[in-house]
Amino acid sequence: MIRVTVFNEFVSERENAEATKVHPQGIHATLKEVLEDSEVTVQTVTLDDEQCGLTDEVLKNTDVLMWWGHIAHHKVPDEVASRVHQEVLKGMGVIFLHSAHHSKPFRMLMGTSGNLSWREDADWENLWVCNPSHPIAKGVSRFVKIPHEEVYCEAFDIPEPDELVFIGNYEGGEAFRSGCCWKRGNGKVFYFQPGHETFPVYRQYEIINILKNAIRWAAPAFRVDALVCPHIEDNERAK
Repeated sequence: MIRVTVFNEFVSERENAEATKVHPQGIHATLKEVLEDSEVTVQTVTLDDEQCGLTDEVLKNTDVLMWWGHIAHHKVPDEVASRVHQEVLKGMGVIFLHSAHHSKPFRMLMGTSGNLSWREDADWENLWVCNPSHPIAKGVSRFVKIPHEEVYCEAFDIPEPDELVFIGNYEGGEAFRSGCCWKRGNGKVFYFQPGHETFPVYRQYEIINILKNAIRWAAPAFRVDALVCPHIEDNERAK
């Protein structure tokens, strides 16, 4: 079983009536519902939990962390963000969804602002597969049509992705790097743009398939208990 922890700040769904209609129990509950299967077990945590629910113990028992945040990034304590950052370096996988591009852990891992251009007009989006052999694109056609989505647009202030899996284009002509992969330390990072809170994007079967692929891709191949820089004794040297 791949152990997934979904973090959701759980603010928009309680303050925005449209978001409440789409995710009555919260985005975290929706993600748990659509992702949990015979290979994946999902637990959820929110900003309301002590330490955002992301204690050392929780993270050490998480193979892949999925992060959704939007309007309360500043409320996540720096020590929690740092803890996530360290666990990724040790080997935990992490998937940042939609507006998590401004989350503290994403910015720490990227070393950039994560800034982009945006507008909220309910445009359609075509999510194009630009790397069809990538594991995250398995089972996806040439593109996925998303009926309504918040528009994100370049320039996107991120490091050059190690692998670019998806590019989105919108009704208004904008384009965006919508599915980006990086390696950080022993861990894998995937940023995936679709998922605005007022649209049922996470109910779309193609998107569910992509997220399940991403979980399998990000699951640790190698993980350490601590980040150390050992001194090599003479009797440990290869001869």
